[in-house]
Amino acid sequence: MPRYADMSKAELETELAQVRARYDEMVARGLSLNMARGKPSAAQLELSLPMLDVLDADADLIAEDGTDCRNYGVLDGIPEAKRLMAALLDDEPDNVIVLGNASLTAMYDAMARLMLFGTQGAMPWSQLPAVKWLCPVPGYDRHFTICEAFGIEMIPVPMDEHGPDMDEVERLVAADEAVKGIWCVPKYSNPTGATYADEVVRRLAAMDAAAPDFRIFWDNAYAVHHFSADAAEQDTVLDIAVACAEAGNPDRYLKFGSTSKITFPGAGVAAVAASPANVAEIKRHMNAQAIGHDKLNQLRHARFLNEGAGLAEHMARHGALMGPKFELVCRRLDEELTEAAVATWTTPRGGYFVSFDGPDGTARRIVELAKGAGVTMTGAGATWPYGNDPADGNIRIAPSLPPLEELDAAMDVFCCCVKLAALEQLLAA
Repeated sequence: MPRYADMSKAELETELAQVRARYDEMVARGLSLNMARGKPSAAQLELSLPMLDVLDADADLIAEDGTDCRNYGVLDGIPEAKRLMAALLDDEPDNVIVLGNASLTAMYDAMARLMLFGTQGAMPWSQLPAVKWLCPVPGYDRHFTICEAFGIEMIPVPMDEHGPDMDEVERLVAADEAVKGIWCVPKYSNPTGATYADEVVRRLAAMDAAAPDFRIFWDNAYAVHHFSADAAEQDTVLDIAVACAEAGNPDRYLKFGSTSKITFPGAGVAAVAASPANVAEIKRHMNAQAIGHDKLNQLRHARFLNEGAGLAEHMARHGALMGPKFELVCRRLDEELTEAAVATWTTPRGGYFVSFDGPDGTARRIVELAKGAGVTMTGAGATWPYGNDPADGNIRIAPSLPPLEELDAAMDVFCCCVKLAALEQLLAA
């Protein structure tokens, strides 16, 4: 089959009639499939069911430092949990604060503290005439929601396979003291699956910033979420803490992570890792906010995952479930769309998403068509600040939740919708 762009009008009309007939057949199936969010599947959640048996009525509930995990206290986490989260965040236990169940909450709280109190003696951001934030795109919609909630102006910065466009980042950060930070998902990024190159990490750490209180929110949500258990098939990322220390900017970063996609999203453990000065500052503010988090959950996780030593084995089981789903998605896209030459997509080695780019001006139509055929996708525009993708081309594909059979059916619908939207556009031109 020739590329759609090379077809005559008559050929395009014939192809459109065939694709539309296929779409009508799909609508008649009455499907109800969901690829809107990156949720672990039921099979993945079952991997962590044995954790529920770690603590029973006869278990030793005393942490190694003598803390009774049933009671009040321990603001920053029991030692066992600090070691677990340090392994996840590639840091030292002394630099880790163990929190509740969600890293999103930790990021929101971190932004709130900066707005209310400032950091390291700088003026609270809420008292400034403007606060701006760099948002690599396509990116994570919930990051953007946090900025919107605080009235922070978001500035899109293009992403490629190596990370954010550092020439643009450096230009913006150096020129405007109102630019206070940047979102980073450095490994298997949401949604592209890209992992930041070492040079990108070093440049982020060392770049000149007009704002002395510039902060990197390092959301390493997919730090251990590889599809392969073979180290040669896994991405690695340079530690931002080491890079910032070497560059003479030790307080520039805040690392965030959780076990949400390792154990149970609704009952995990989150943490932040930071420089000693930032840890002390965060704990000072937390003293007014909390007495301590769920230490029984911390103890349960630390024992189940052997304080981090069990992460690789456990995540290999996740990878064995996730890898075939991503292989299916990329195979179906290739089979259905490569010859037509109407789209591009990423092929990550880990994480939770595939980033799909259709013809400019078709993403909203594709998502609308898919919904009409019973397949719910992430909303078009969600991967851009304010829900506004200026090209209207990017769609985040989330393959994790459906079983393989349902995923195959959903991709059948999705690919048909891409063809239909592309053909409609070409014939309308």
